[in-house]
Amino acid sequence: MKEDIGLRLKAIRTQFNMSQRALARQCGVANATISQIEAGKLNPTVSMLKKVLDGFPVSLGEFFGDEFDVRDRVFFRAAELTEIADGGVSFRQVGANLTNRAIQLIQECYQPGAGTGKHAITHEGEECGIILNGRLEITVGEQTEVLRKGDAYYFKSNQPHHFRNTGNDVCELISACTPPTF
Repeated sequence: MKEDIGLRLKAIRTQFNMSQRALARQCGVANATISQIEAGKLNPTVSMLKKVLDGFPVSLGEFFGDEFDVRDRVFFRAAELTEIADGGVSFRQVGANLTNRAIQLIQECYQPGAGTGKHAITHEGEECGIILNGRLEITVGEQTEVLRKGDAYYFKSNQPHHFRNTGNDVCELISACTPPTF
């Protein structure tokens, strides 16, 4: 999958006629990071990939989506959910193209020890979720809490936030974000 991420990033960067250096400057990461991602030598965390993609008008969902959804599609089979993460974290989003949509709904899965990366995520809007199985440590601003099955969260997402599975079992949850940010 990391080679696929690198190829997709290079294709988008080329489409926007942007050099690796220009992208690195625009999104605030090292040029070597862009180069390593494109070469398949670095598998970026979700937060790092989001930071890189902020250099383009492309969401994480669009980045990982095979094609744009039909605007008025209503139902999605499990196999049709758009995978927008890699490695120890899986985000399965309802729909690929959420342009002009108000809500982003995601089935999240964190392997033991996996998280959103060392860089906190910030974006406009609000997000919430409910833990279905396992446990998840969530940091929002200066607050940190470990949530378990049945527990939930809700916060303004312009606050730096970070998620990590501190348990020995897979953590599954359903989350929503408005407006869509991936």
